[in-house]
Amino acid sequence: MKYLVLIYNDAEALAALDPDRAQTLTEACNAHADALRQNGRLLGAMRLPPASAATSLRIRNGRLLATDGPYAETKEQLGGFIVIEARDLNEAIRLVSAHPGAYNGCLEVRPLPTDAALGRAA
Repeated sequence: MKYLVLIYNDAEALAALDPDRAQTLTEACNAHADALRQNGRLLGAMRLPPASAATSLRIRNGRLLATDGPYAETKEQLGGFIVIEARDLNEAIRLVSAHPGAYNGCLEVRPLPTDAALGRAA
């Protein structure tokens, strides 16, 4: 089964890191991805631009509303994602539990539907 892992982090805390610590964190994230890739479990990953680059879309009363930036109520903002292959949720949690993003943010693990389950919604 495929799982999407959303990586949330505190953008202010990351921006406040000294360059050496930021480099160490980046290298640790890359090492985690390399380990998953070598085990055939990493299907994709991407670091996202900062949340300030986002545009939030909503339809209200039949009108499209576009808002610059994220519309988040918390300090933690989506910073990236990975897609992995795992037998079940327990294995998915085990595979990503060592990700450095869990130390200063949050990892959200969601099962991805199979192509058949997506149907026409895809």
